[in-house]
Amino acid sequence: MKTRLIITGGATGLGKALALSYASNLGANLQICIADINAERAATTISELQALKADAFFYACDVTKQADVKGLYDIIQTKWQGVDIVINNAGVATGGSLEGESLEQWQWIMDINLLSMVRVCQTFYPVFKQQGSGYFINIASQAGLTPIPFMSSYNAVKAAVIGFSETLKLELAHDNIDVSVVCPSFFKTNLDESMRTSEPAMKTMLNRAFERSPINAEQVADIIYTQSLKRPFLILTHKLGKQAFLMKKLLPVEWYIKSMLKKTRSMQRLKSK
Repeated sequence: MKTRLIITGGATGLGKALALSYASNLGANLQICIADINAERAATTISELQALKADAFFYACDVTKQADVKGLYDIIQTKWQGVDIVINNAGVATGGSLEGESLEQWQWIMDINLLSMVRVCQTFYPVFKQQGSGYFINIASQAGLTPIPFMSSYNAVKAAVIGFSETLKLELAHDNIDVSVVCPSFFKTNLDESMRTSEPAMKTMLNRAFERSPINAEQVADIIYTQSLKRPFLILTHKLGKQAFLMKKLLPVEWYIKSMLKKTRSMQRLKSK
């Protein structure tokens, strides 16, 4: 039986890496829809997926527009008459200090990184419920678990994604619908292309973090694929991220904050330059 998979933001970055990971493992047993706004990059991704024998197609979808998400639903129902896995991956990045981030920047990232996920989940939940099964994989970030300075809007939105996902896990379990939330730390991807900030030091800081990552997008995607086979709620992909999360859970909060202040002191110096 074929696995029917939708990946939002699947044309590039982690979304593309996830698509290729699923295709590498499932081959001809995979039907996959790449829902994205970048048709040119999606065409390349579709070609690579088809080379791996996956039944792949692209649908132009701006997840901030309800009409586009409804269009995605319509074409999926027409082509597949259902779907097994929806990966909410579409997202952007923001950076800046408290005084440096405008409310417009906050609203922009909220609409793309959080509300688009709500739109997609609300749209495809009835399909899962009617089938009696389904699986949402929501891409959050380590930043939602262990935030760092000068990324308030990004940290807050990713924390909201985690809270939203946990709520879905509890709410949809009786319908036999699984939910996982993925919290990767920094890795080299194209997220910096979409990043908005009014403070140049923020891009410098994030680019350094991307370059220092011990793993790349393909490795992160393979970890997510492997872990998702067991359908746990929380999927962590980075060793240091796991350690930071464990430290936060086990240490008294004041000790944890004191430790994080030491670890992020260099970021404060960079911001001050």
